[in-house]
Amino acid sequence: MEEKLNEEDVKRLLSNPTGDTRTEIADKIASQHQGLSAGERKLAEDIFRLMVKDAEVRVREALARQLKENPTVPHDVALALARDVEDVSLPMLQFSEVLTDEDLIEIVQSQGPEKQVAVASRHSVSAGLADALVETGNEAAVATLVSNEGAELTEKTLLNVADRYGESEVVGKSLVERKALPISVAERLMTKVSENLRQHLMARPDMTPEAAAAMMIQARELAVLGLSSSDSDVAALVDHLYRVGRLTPSIMLRAVCMGDMTFLEVALAKLARIKVENCRTLIHDAGKRGFEALFEKASLPKAFYAAMRAAIDVSYEMEYDGKPNDRERFSRRMIERILTQYGDLGVDFENDDLEYLLAKMNQLPTTVLGD
Repeated sequence: MEEKLNEEDVKRLLSNPTGDTRTEIADKIASQHQGLSAGERKLAEDIFRLMVKDAEVRVREALARQLKENPTVPHDVALALARDVEDVSLPMLQFSEVLTDEDLIEIVQSQGPEKQVAVASRHSVSAGLADALVETGNEAAVATLVSNEGAELTEKTLLNVADRYGESEVVGKSLVERKALPISVAERLMTKVSENLRQHLMARPDMTPEAAAAMMIQARELAVLGLSSSDSDVAALVDHLYRVGRLTPSIMLRAVCMGDMTFLEVALAKLARIKVENCRTLIHDAGKRGFEALFEKASLPKAFYAAMRAAIDVSYEMEYDGKPNDRERFSRRMIERILTQYGDLGVDFENDDLEYLLAKMNQLPTTVLGD
C-alpha cells in the first residue's frame, strides 16, 4: 500500500522543489485523490492546478498517468491535461470520463493526429464524436474508430467512411472486419476495397448468398463500365455483354447515372436491333414518344422506364463541371430526378442509394410505366 502524503512531503516540496520531488509528489497525491477527506481533496486539487502548469513534462505526465481513470478529478484539470503535449494528454484522451463530448470534439478538430487516434480508441465514442473523427481526414484515427466496437457508428456515418476511406487498405480492413456492418455499407465497399478484402467481405457470417450475389453483380457492372473510353470501345463492350447475357437494365441505368449516355444509346440500339444513329434520334425525340417506342422494342422491363426517361432529361440539363467530385454530383442529381419521377407515379422509395433503387426497380410490377 502506498504511503499517504504527509507533512514531510510538503516540507520536501518547499525546501527541495526539484523535478524528481515534484514528480514523486504529483504521483502520490494523484494516486490517493479518491481516498482523501473533503478538506484534503480540496487541497490536493489546488496542488493539481499548480502542477498542470509545471514546466517539467514528467511532472504533468505523472499527474495524467494517475488521474486518467479518476472520475472525481476536476474538469478544468482534466481538460488542461488533455490539451497538453502528447506524452501528457494521450492517457487522459483515451481514458478520462471527465472529459465531455464538447471537449473531445474541440480537441479532435484543433489538435494533432495522435490525439485523434487516442480519442478514437476510447471505451465508448458517441455518434457526434465519431462524425467529428471521420471528418478529420486522419486514416489511422478512422481505422481505429471503425475497429472500436464501443463506437456508435450510424449507417450514414459508415457509408461516409466507405465513400471517403474505402480505398485505404487499413480503413477498408477495419470496415470489413467490423462486427455489425449494414448491407448498404458492404455493397458500397465492394467497388472500393482490394480483391483480398472483397473476398473477406463476401465470407462474412452475416452475408446471405442473395446479398453476396447482388454485390458481385454491382462490382462487376461498375468495373465493366470503366473499360470503355471511345465509341468503338463501347460498341465492342456492348456486343460482348449482349453475347454473354449481361446487357441488363441495371447496367444501362448505372451507365446513364454516371453520365455515359453513349453506352445507353449503343445498348438500346443493340437490344432494339436498329442502327445507333436511328436509336439516338428516337432517344432524343422532342415528343418523347420515340423513346417510349424504342423502350418497348428493346423489351426492357417497364419498371425501368421512368428512371431512364428521367436520367435522359437530366443529361440535357447537366454537364460535368470539372471540379472535384463532379461525377458524384451528376449522379446524385440523376437519382434525385429519378426519385421524383417514381414519386409522381405513387411509388415510394425509402432511400436514395443507387443500389437500393436498382434492387427495388427489379421488384416493381410490370404495370409501372409513366411518362
